[in-house]
Amino acid sequence: MDFSKPIPLYLLKKQNIIRLILFTASFALIFINLYEPFNVRHKFINIPDLEFLFYSSLIILTGVLVVVISRIIMYYYTKNGHGIKLANYLFWIAAEIVSMSLFYTFYQIVILKDPPAFKEAIEVSIINTSLILLIPYTTSWLYFAWMDNKETLEQLKEGSNINEKKGMVVFNDEKGTMRLSLKIDDLLYLKGADNYVTIYYTNNQTQEKFLLRNTLKQLEEALKPMDVIRCHRSYMVNFNKVKLIERGKDGLRIRLDIQPIIEIPVSKTYTESVFSLFGQQ
Repeated sequence: MDFSKPIPLYLLKKQNIIRLILFTASFALIFINLYEPFNVRHKFINIPDLEFLFYSSLIILTGVLVVVISRIIMYYYTKNGHGIKLANYLFWIAAEIVSMSLFYTFYQIVILKDPPAFKEAIEVSIINTSLILLIPYTTSWLYFAWMDNKETLEQLKEGSNINEKKGMVVFNDEKGTMRLSLKIDDLLYLKGADNYVTIYYTNNQTQEKFLLRNTLKQLEEALKPMDVIRCHRSYMVNFNKVKLIERGKDGLRIRLDIQPIIEIPVSKTYTESVFSLFGQQ
């Protein structure tokens, strides 16, 4: 497992965060009423079951506020363009468990006035809170991944149908969602950087660009039949727009048939395939 990789985007979707909170709260309610942790029942032994359910629900839902606040912070943090790596996400969950455990420890010692040693109380709280959070978290992650894969397959199928339209090129993001569709004659070149690709194209004789969350490697095979090929580690070019290839002191460069002049570098790795295709034009 690569802990330096970003977490899947479906974990950061607003609707999935709401689902996670609701599922966690529901699971916690069932858990506290069946398992009865934190010595709750013996403090309310003489009250009716319905009243006990109310009090126990109030306790657990107050604790779940930790998750609500945490996920709101996470949502707005990532919405502002910050990514979260897997290692950071796991640390975030650990912080939620500790914070929620401190709340339940405070509740048990101060509210219930059932004062075991703090060390014992916090250990029990961490165990119970881990069950309350990790089980719904894991289940939700698996469900979100399944739903995301299902949506991706449907979108890929839709994208394949669109690609069949003559003269059109479709760009999907890393999840298979269509983000941009344009005429192949308008496409100029692509520039990749990490997990993003900038698509350069013309629109009414004006050069424009579009930022796509994907990689050149993912796009390479899909675009190759359209004569959009890799010419550099960071570039792909639409060969229908190539005017000439020239060798300068910095190496080979492709010049596009457009004004103002655009030049794209050619690396040694891709020289043979570039000249092979150029010779067929």
